[in-house]
Amino acid sequence: ADIAAVAAGDEGGDAAPTPSAEAVPAADAPAGGAAPDFEFSQLDMPALSSTMKEGKVVSWLKGEGDSVEAGEAIMVVESDKADMDVEAFEDGYIAAIITGEGETANVGAPVALIAANEADIPALKAYAATLSGAPTPAAPAPAAPAAATTAPKAVPKAASPASVNASAGGRVVASPLAKKMATEMGVDISAVVGSGPGGRITAADVQNAAAGGTPAKKAAPASPSKPKHIPAPGVIAATPTARALAKKAKLDLASIEGTGEFGRVTADDVRIATGEKKPVRKTAAPGAPAPIEMPEGLVPFTGMQRAVSNNMVATLDCPVFRASREIEMDAFNALYQSVKPKGVTVSALLAKAVAKAIEKHPIINSSFRPEGTFFNKDINIAMAVAIEGGLITPVLKYANERDVLELGENWKELVGKAKAGTLSPDEYNSGTFVISNMGMFGVSQFDAILPAGMGGILAVAGTQEYIVPDKQAVLGMKKISKMTVTLTCDHRQIYGADAAMFLKTLNDIMMNPAPLVK
Repeated sequence: ADIAAVAAGDEGGDAAPTPSAEAVPAADAPAGGAAPDFEFSQLDMPALSSTMKEGKVVSWLKGEGDSVEAGEAIMVVESDKADMDVEAFEDGYIAAIITGEGETANVGAPVALIAANEADIPALKAYAATLSGAPTPAAPAPAAPAAATTAPKAVPKAASPASVNASAGGRVVASPLAKKMATEMGVDISAVVGSGPGGRITAADVQNAAAGGTPAKKAAPASPSKPKHIPAPGVIAATPTARALAKKAKLDLASIEGTGEFGRVTADDVRIATGEKKPVRKTAAPGAPAPIEMPEGLVPFTGMQRAVSNNMVATLDCPVFRASREIEMDAFNALYQSVKPKGVTVSALLAKAVAKAIEKHPIINSSFRPEGTFFNKDINIAMAVAIEGGLITPVLKYANERDVLELGENWKELVGKAKAGTLSPDEYNSGTFVISNMGMFGVSQFDAILPAGMGGILAVAGTQEYIVPDKQAVLGMKKISKMTVTLTCDHRQIYGADAAMFLKTLNDIMMNPAPLVK
């Protein structure tokens, strides 16, 4: 019947397409990048913090064609501070994803289009191509005969597990030593799961894969040692190219150990001597510990690392000065031991002490403005926390007014959010004074870099024990604990005397800390 219909169409002129074979007219797609005239919404890259310039799409929680509701999380974005969910503002359907997973877009740039009606998805896909710079998809060809349309659609094959370690180009990311060991041990390196940076396969990964039952190839028998040629006295065996390179580099060939035939100095030997080429790394002997695999090559910054780098550069425009002081810690340590069972941390107790000292010296809580000094009414203590892939400063707000037990609970909550990457912007960018504590690492003294927009930052080092004279002691000596703190200030509105008086007040509070828990 289909053949007869075609024949009839040939006899009667051009056959009219059947309704089921109609394609979306090209006119439905906006021409020249013009916005469609039907209802839809454009999802732009949001500014998740005041310093965010661009964001990276970590993952899409919805795919093209999926329906979404207002307030529903549809993607996860990596900002310069943390990974955060982005919600849909309107009901509709994901018509086109412009910025894919792992891609970066500037703040305000379109990342997806949401159609109000499902029927408008094809036209929005064509419009999305003009926004993303991709070629506009061609209009679909007329449908084949009905019998052909019943053929099952090809189902894309699922990626094999081995492809997890391959990059988009199909290349396995592995260190040279790992590749060499895989070849020697008969291990399929494409099936090895990497544990290095970015999934990079290391030598240890190959050894673990081999130990798991993968048959290893027998090592080739050692080749017999080559006969060694001993040149005549005063004669240095070297290739012509090696002699030319050594002469150019002004190297004495006698100082270079040759690796060529009969001990001849080769061009590569000269390049290794000049540092132009790296020497070949020797394979570890059987039974010897595997060499430690060190990172190699460029690792791109994450959004957080790039933000930290930019913030550090911005501090170069600020004239600063530093003041240090030793503080006796015996009374403070005793107080901490008494409240530690209640869940109070050193960080919370230290933030409380610093906040009480700032109450008496408000200038330390100020920041510079071109018009003058800006005094912050609230005392919000930001404390630097090192997390995987960067640095962030959770904030204990109103630290001078709150109870230490409440501060301790709040601090544990903030640290947990920081490590999980779920801090809200108000929880890390509302600080008015910063504390950087490296005492837990045993650091005896250090200087901290003043963040842009802050008036001061206090660097807190570790506690050290000292023997000092004491007339009341049996032997005339006693042991005390001290720690060194260093205050870095913006010298445009804070002066040396201000810093000295603040440190003296802080010392008095730390030596008589009982009021901190009242």
